[in-house]
Amino acid sequence: MKCEMPLFDALGFCWDRSVVPAAVPTYPMERVCFRFHKMLPEFVWDAGVLEGNPFTFPEVKTLLDGITIGGRRVSDQEQILNLAESSKRLLAMVKAGQFSLSKPVFTELNGIVARNEALEWGVFRGEGQEKGYTPNVGLGEQGCYTPLPTLPGAPELNCVFREGMGTLETCPPFERAMAFFLFGALQQFFFDGNKRTSRFMMNGVLMTHGIDAISVPAIKAQEFNEKMLRFYLSKDATEMMAFLVGCHPDAEAILRPAAEDGSGCGMKP
Repeated sequence: MKCEMPLFDALGFCWDRSVVPAAVPTYPMERVCFRFHKMLPEFVWDAGVLEGNPFTFPEVKTLLDGITIGGRRVSDQEQILNLAESSKRLLAMVKAGQFSLSKPVFTELNGIVARNEALEWGVFRGEGQEKGYTPNVGLGEQGCYTPLPTLPGAPELNCVFREGMGTLETCPPFERAMAFFLFGALQQFFFDGNKRTSRFMMNGVLMTHGIDAISVPAIKAQEFNEKMLRFYLSKDATEMMAFLVGCHPDAEAILRPAAEDGSGCGMKP
């Protein structure tokens, strides 16, 4: 496709676009919002597990019912509550037609997700009081990934964000949503909470287009982390795109046509 190189250049990574299904089931807005609301405890727990949060699923449900959990660190409890509050805020935006793939929505959600956890939250790196510290993404024995530097006013980050948003408009909603998650995770626009916030944005895009939200199941946390590590190292998102497709609640129906016609999801020559 003609848009591939400008798209990949603007986002900072590439992928084999054939791994993204051309058609996905869509539903009325009320239906996808109801499912998200019903699944909120599971979504919050899944997201917590990806962050290494020790809260069990029953504890998450108890906490969301307004009952505090003894024996847990205050910071772990606050992380769960922040995830729940940001989930509810996202749902309210979608229901009210206020969600958009934009910087104001992105920063608002980060302001909830990373509250009292990050060095600063709700602003791009360099737009707050801290003007020079650039955080790394730890990759274990592979070292670390260093994003664009933190600069006063975040000129580079804002330029990358604008260019990325412009090219993402060329993608179908399902692909656009997943690509934004990886875009936010790679570019590290915030001091912390980048993957969490970017997954909320991904799900906002999906739900506004009548597509069910994606949650990475807690049982797949190790697989998720291993694939994200390889993504940071290679800047090839093919594996992660396929993984996210497999995490979608309609994955079986989405992937069946490709399996039946023998096209599969191999890399293009």
